[in-house]
Amino acid sequence: MAAASSSEHCRDSKSSFSPTPWPKIMPFKPHWTFAFLILAVCRCFADSDHEMEEFLKREYSLSKPYQGVGSSGSSHWELMGDAMVTTEQVRLTPDMQSRQGAVWSRMPCHLKDWEMQVHFKIHGQGKKNLNGDGLAIWYTKERMQKGPVFGNMDNFTGLGVFVDTYPNEEKHIEAQKKRYTPRTQRIFPFVLAMVGNGTISYDHERDGRPTELGGCNAMVRNLKHDTFLFIRYIRRRLTVMIDIDGQHEWRDCLDIPGVRLPQGYYFGASAITGDLSDNHDIISLKLYQLTVLRSPKEEQEESEDEITIPSVDNMDLLRMGDTEEGMSGIAIFFTVLFSMLGCIFLIVIGLVVYSHWNESRRKRFY
Repeated sequence: MAAASSSEHCRDSKSSFSPTPWPKIMPFKPHWTFAFLILAVCRCFADSDHEMEEFLKREYSLSKPYQGVGSSGSSHWELMGDAMVTTEQVRLTPDMQSRQGAVWSRMPCHLKDWEMQVHFKIHGQGKKNLNGDGLAIWYTKERMQKGPVFGNMDNFTGLGVFVDTYPNEEKHIEAQKKRYTPRTQRIFPFVLAMVGNGTISYDHERDGRPTELGGCNAMVRNLKHDTFLFIRYIRRRLTVMIDIDGQHEWRDCLDIPGVRLPQGYYFGASAITGDLSDNHDIISLKLYQLTVLRSPKEEQEESEDEITIPSVDNMDLLRMGDTEEGMSGIAIFFTVLFSMLGCIFLIVIGLVVYSHWNESRRKRFY
């Protein structure tokens, strides 16, 4: 207790000069300071958590008993194509070939920050990689449009999050007798996200690789437990997570800043089957409004920078990363090739030098 003894020493030395006694100084205790710091840190985290609150928006949500869905104009949701409502789910497609269906919100969403939790199920009789094609969750300007992108139109405007269950690119490469590299191979089913501005096409043959923001593998077929998809858009940041292991824990899938989505778009879900099929079911779509505290400066900046066309700030960097990833395979090939040629050249030079040295050594003996 060096601090305490020092204080007592000061007090005793001062008392000889003044008749008034000094007040007693409490000894310094490091553990009190440590406890105070822990409390302060916890308070900071608590304040951070309280900066955001969520509220369920029933007018943008779809859940049991699906009252009036698909049959009444008063419902907030509308069916399209082969979609049908049962007591347990909204079935977008049955396990039959060449079907497509969708369910779309009738009301545009004007929330700035939101979170969508999707309870879904994909199941069928097909074995692994003999099923298809997958489902999509949408937040787009257009609605109720049939098309080839998981049952929705191509060149859409807005956000699409896809649960792709069939590896088109892999089968295409196998048909051409080419070989996947570990860098490019992915495991299906695969979850990915894409932002379209009305002019960008989804590359079906390459499973959306050229335009994807990111993704993760998700083994979601024929599971006995519930499967969930989580989509959050807050402060122009898109986060996608999955809960597919039956542990009630979210697993990170992608997290992309700089995603610009206008307000006033429609939520929807769609699915499609081709030569291969699956049951694609939506059990619930629950939308939460997120209230986030913003500084006056942030409010002003967002009001001045109004979003009218969907975009991603770092999309060029993401594409550059894909290009560099593709070029790295070529670079490795040429590196190995030139290394082998260099080794052969050095061996030849070594043999020539050795032969000359051996010949000159023989001449010295004559």
